[in-house]
Amino acid sequence: MEASLQTFIHHLTAEKGLAPNTLDSYERDIFQYLAYLHEQGIADIRESKRVHIQKYLHELKNRGRAASTVSRSLVSIRSFYQYLSDKQVIDGGNPALQLDAPKVDKRLPHVLSVEQVIQLLEAPETDSPAGIRDKVMLEMLYATGMRVTELISLDVGKVNPELGFIECSGKNRRERVIPIGKTAAKWLKLYLSEMRAFLLRQSSEEEALFVNHLGTRLTRQGFWKIIKKYAREAQIEQEITPHTLRHSFATHLLDNGADIRSVQEMLGHADLSTTQIYMQTMKNNLKEVYDRTHPRAREEAAPHSS
Repeated sequence: MEASLQTFIHHLTAEKGLAPNTLDSYERDIFQYLAYLHEQGIADIRESKRVHIQKYLHELKNRGRAASTVSRSLVSIRSFYQYLSDKQVIDGGNPALQLDAPKVDKRLPHVLSVEQVIQLLEAPETDSPAGIRDKVMLEMLYATGMRVTELISLDVGKVNPELGFIECSGKNRRERVIPIGKTAAKWLKLYLSEMRAFLLRQSSEEEALFVNHLGTRLTRQGFWKIIKKYAREAQIEQEITPHTLRHSFATHLLDNGADIRSVQEMLGHADLSTTQIYMQTMKNNLKEVYDRTHPRAREEAAPHSS
């Protein structure tokens, strides 16, 4: 069964162009499912049935796994069986097709206020090449709403600070062009003209835009440490992830009247419904502002009857 898993992962890598962290999730989910089948005495994937998938999902729920985790596991398992069915490894079609995923409550994304974003963007000390690199990365995340994986995957040839845009390769290799503001463009020019060469060391052939102290492409884990460091220095108490600036980017654009279709395009969302979750955040903010500022928003005492 492990051999089938490896051929499936190779298929996803070669033909689907999925991001490394997505591939890791697929591999982990299916590996855990196959381990469960082994525990049930099933050594051949062709012996597995729909009931085994149902029992496994129930087992995950009993272990206290979140509904989102169970739902993601079902998606991975369903894709795995579909691949096996297409390759005629199993007969009778995909046994996971008619199974319903548990309902997942959509949590509103955590966003920073404009003031907090400014604090974060101003946290890096810009008296060193690494400090300027960090400043540029934070500015570009907020200026473009890119995913962190997209940011660290950028090559030098994909950015044009003179014209104020970048070419970004998103999920499923979908390409999009995103404008960047004057502030991000200014810092990007400085980084490219003077600072990146200091970080490259001997790696003159490196195409990555953002490099680490070894002169090689910065990793997702490396950036995670960077943003955590500056969140502490900016004295931002809320939990911040690399996605926080992406959420803040979208929310602040919509708060200031941006068209939701344009925000969808800049974020690289295939489905508008994914972008619409930010509208709910905006509505909540509007209600809060209204309740705080409108003279008639607060309930007054009822008039006395004579």
